[in-house]
Amino acid sequence: MEKAIALLKDNGLRKTQIRLNVLDTFLTSNQAYGQGDIEQLHPNTDRISLYRTLKTFEDKGLIHQAIDGSGKTKYALCKHDCNEHKHFDHHAHFHCTDCKKTICLDSISVPEVQLPKNFTLQQSHLVLSGLCEDCQ
Repeated sequence: MEKAIALLKDNGLRKTQIRLNVLDTFLTSNQAYGQGDIEQLHPNTDRISLYRTLKTFEDKGLIHQAIDGSGKTKYALCKHDCNEHKHFDHHAHFHCTDCKKTICLDSISVPEVQLPKNFTLQQSHLVLSGLCEDCQ
């Protein structure tokens, strides 16, 4: 919980119980979570407050979207160099087809691509799927 408090302070965010709970969830796992996953982990959490907390964390560079092909928006903890101006989490995500967990693969970068003239890239995602070590 101390690391969560420090992250809130470093990002100029007030310390609230929901923010502490959500940050602690991300800090204690390398897994990505959707809003529904967090609601299950913290059942007394208000849905609107949770949505706002996730949006604030994403805007501040604390979490990033982990696109995994499931159609659900999931989030994962950003590394220390992300901020409110730019996310630097350009890595692959692994989606387990059995347990549905999504895990950041920080050591695998999303490759740079050369787009045709007059094309502008707005997002890129690399999703790998299969069975995680727990489901093998």
